[in-house]
Amino acid sequence: MTLNVPDFAELLGAARHSAVHLEMRDSYGVGDEATDFEEFRRTGVHPDLDPESEGWAGWVPLVREALGRGVVMRRARIVSEPVSDYIRFEHAGTAVNLAAGEQVRWLPRRQASDIALPGNDFWLFDGRLVMFNHFTGIGEWDHPKYSVSDDAGVVKLCASAFEAVWERGIDHAKFTV
Repeated sequence: MTLNVPDFAELLGAARHSAVHLEMRDSYGVGDEATDFEEFRRTGVHPDLDPESEGWAGWVPLVREALGRGVVMRRARIVSEPVSDYIRFEHAGTAVNLAAGEQVRWLPRRQASDIALPGNDFWLFDGRLVMFNHFTGIGEWDHPKYSVSDDAGVVKLCASAFEAVWERGIDHAKFTV
């Protein structure tokens, strides 16, 4: 069943045990990253790796609050190789995710060929509720940005996909781009 879509912070705030995120695109074009991404492309250096900066104020406190309640946050990324400039940018910025307390793994796409994957990136909260992220073909947010489902079959597919990717994934500290 598709539900009314609550705010992401509300869903994470309601999580009690786990929040897992599967990312499967090689490029995102969301507007709030455009300036930092362009600077990274020019310099090869991520311009904002300070988890206390204003640029991360909307994310890091959410993660820390969830972890403080005992929620385990894991993020897995399926990427093509050689990786895109965007994935290099994302890899460099992952230092902030880790500093906030997330666990992150990477899986080369060729190692995911036999995994049943949903058609969109998603968040799975407490193994019971899925929030799908919707992007256009060029990686911008689509409208609506999200949809939510508690359908048992959808939840099972997403949980299985995430755990399979996580099991094969390479810890961020060992994954080079």
